[in-house]
Amino acid sequence: MNLTAILVDDEPLARERVRTLLAAEPDITLLAECANGPEAVAACRRQAPDLLFLDVQMPEMDGFAVLRALGTPLPLVIFTTAFDEHAVRAFEAQALDYLLKPFKPARFKAAVARAREQLSHRQPEAITRQLLSLLETRSEAPATHVTRLAVRDRDRVRFVKTSEIDWLEASGNYIVIHAGRENHVLRETLTALESQLSPKEFLRLSRSAMVNLDRIRQVEPAFNNEHVVVLTDGTRLPLTRGLRELQDRLRFS
Repeated sequence: MNLTAILVDDEPLARERVRTLLAAEPDITLLAECANGPEAVAACRRQAPDLLFLDVQMPEMDGFAVLRALGTPLPLVIFTTAFDEHAVRAFEAQALDYLLKPFKPARFKAAVARAREQLSHRQPEAITRQLLSLLETRSEAPATHVTRLAVRDRDRVRFVKTSEIDWLEASGNYIVIHAGRENHVLRETLTALESQLSPKEFLRLSRSAMVNLDRIRQVEPAFNNEHVVVLTDGTRLPLTRGLRELQDRLRFS
């Protein structure tokens, strides 16, 4: 049974790993590699793959948004994700497969074998129903906010409690996490992360900075009727949104 596939991941090294492992699967033809959600939607509509290797966490348009944009029918999806094991239960509940990064070749081979079996025994409509059920479950679930962020530290993954974060600094598609004396780099945009953090705990001060409200010591006037937020460690951050909004948020945080 010959299959076609499209690979979607915004990390070049992650795409390279999947591409290398797919080279050992001669019955699977890789049609395209996509570095973001819009590219993936366009490629899938143009080439209609049997199989989609889909990164869940991508800036601006994540994997679930890609599936919603595609509509029906949907290809069979193998999710590639850095979510922890509790988060992937949603995939398991729908009998969908996923690769938890960093995954080993044996786990990849097992996921591909399962995909072959599913595609050979099931109708496309059944695959689509599964994926739509997952999307509906996620849409209906009550909003929750993350309490830990997974960051890479050489060959390990560390979990930083959001309560330990002082402030977050945008740097393109990456974020620098300032937590006490430690700094960590997270592959995410500040806009995407903002929706995952509790608004009772964090506030976006500007396009490039978000602060833990508990770390604000005072607000000082600056030039041209602007203000500077001073944190408990002495860090000074420009405030480009209204001072009254900050005051209101501090009252109820």
